[in-house]
Amino acid sequence: MSLLKFTRPHRILFSECDPAGIVFYPQYFIMFNNLLEHWVDQLIPQGFAGYILEQRFGLPTVYLEAEFKAISRMGDDVELQLQVERIGGKSITLHQTCTSVSGELRMQVTQTFVTTSLETHQAIAIPDELYHALTQQQPV
Repeated sequence: MSLLKFTRPHRILFSECDPAGIVFYPQYFIMFNNLLEHWVDQLIPQGFAGYILEQRFGLPTVYLEAEFKAISRMGDDVELQLQVERIGGKSITLHQTCTSVSGELRMQVTQTFVTTSLETHQAIAIPDELYHALTQQQPV
């Protein structure tokens, strides 16, 4: 399994929709944040909770660009995917998509996260364990 691409199925829930029965756009960002957490759970042994609560590192968003292509309705089965676009010294840029099971692009996001210390709230180098997990899959 490549660590630089991560995919999970998702069924659009009632709680993610507006009164018209379509995804209320901020809910996509919650879906993608949940996808990020599941991905980090696969990357490092302590998972996302340990990264935040025990190691006291953060991954706040510093850049976000979104494009909405088609609606998703309550009950739709979709695929959420993230792919690493760039690994910097202190940041990671991901391209994230929501597509229907037939492959129709519903929504996409380019998002850059910076690694921070939750003690100082300053940007820091990507912690060694996370950096190693990300770069071990890079082609030589």
